[in-house]
Amino acid sequence: MTGQMTAPAAKTRPGVVVGQMAGPRVTATKLAANLVLLVIALLFVLPMAWVLVASFDAGATLSFGLPEAVTTANFSAIMTPELTWLPLWNAFVLSAGSGAITVVVAVLAAYPLSRYRMRFGKYFLYSVLFGTCLPITAIMVPVYALFVQLNLLDSLPGTIFFMAATSLPMAIWMTKNFMDSVPISLEEAAWTEGASAMQALRRVVLPLMRPGIAVVFIFVFVQAWGNFFVPFVLLLSPEKQPAAVSIFAFFGQYGSVAYGQLAAYSLLYAAPVLGLYVLVTRISGSAFALAGAVKG
Repeated sequence: MTGQMTAPAAKTRPGVVVGQMAGPRVTATKLAANLVLLVIALLFVLPMAWVLVASFDAGATLSFGLPEAVTTANFSAIMTPELTWLPLWNAFVLSAGSGAITVVVAVLAAYPLSRYRMRFGKYFLYSVLFGTCLPITAIMVPVYALFVQLNLLDSLPGTIFFMAATSLPMAIWMTKNFMDSVPISLEEAAWTEGASAMQALRRVVLPLMRPGIAVVFIFVFVQAWGNFFVPFVLLLSPEKQPAAVSIFAFFGQYGSVAYGQLAAYSLLYAAPVLGLYVLVTRISGSAFALAGAVKG
């Protein structure tokens, strides 16, 4: 009788000690994690703060410091057609063109992968995913030779098609996931009404996955907007180069850099991407909500 009564007490005592010891350990772990996150946040915030402050400082240097007098002379110096507006327009043409081509091809490629059960469909998707692992620097030498043979060097359309091709593997995966959320029963209802597969895709599937298409387009657009290496290699004329390449104009000879103008140009260059980032967060939220609602 005594052994039966003392056994539960012997079991509960270690539990109380472990619980008392676990509290400080959990608190210390959270504190360490918060400190690490704070350090990482500072590593991102300080450069952005320098860009913002240096853009309004006529005598900006590489070190961070408040300007003696706030001025907009840096913005006035860079707002010229040759230095800012034409490169930004070229960047927009490259990004929007590659995004539009990628979305169209990704939809046509994702439709059979989403709607038909093929024997080698899974292996084909893995091979497509492998295409995202190829570094762009490893294929630029044969691509450059190909562009020379096809007389596409220093051509905006040729560069747009190549940038669309490099973004296509990830775009196919993203488009297929969005298309899987649209039930095939809606297409079957359209087929019974005499619609073809392409008509059902255009009139039924695409309207339901507009948020997903917008996410894919913005994803490709942002990638192309910040792409430096491909336009730098394939576009030779200064009037055809995008803003990511023309930013070299602020780096002078012998290590001299116009830091104030560089910071002002960086703000203008980053503004469209920041706007698209805010847009994609809202669209992606509605897209995931649509996917959950359709699946439910």
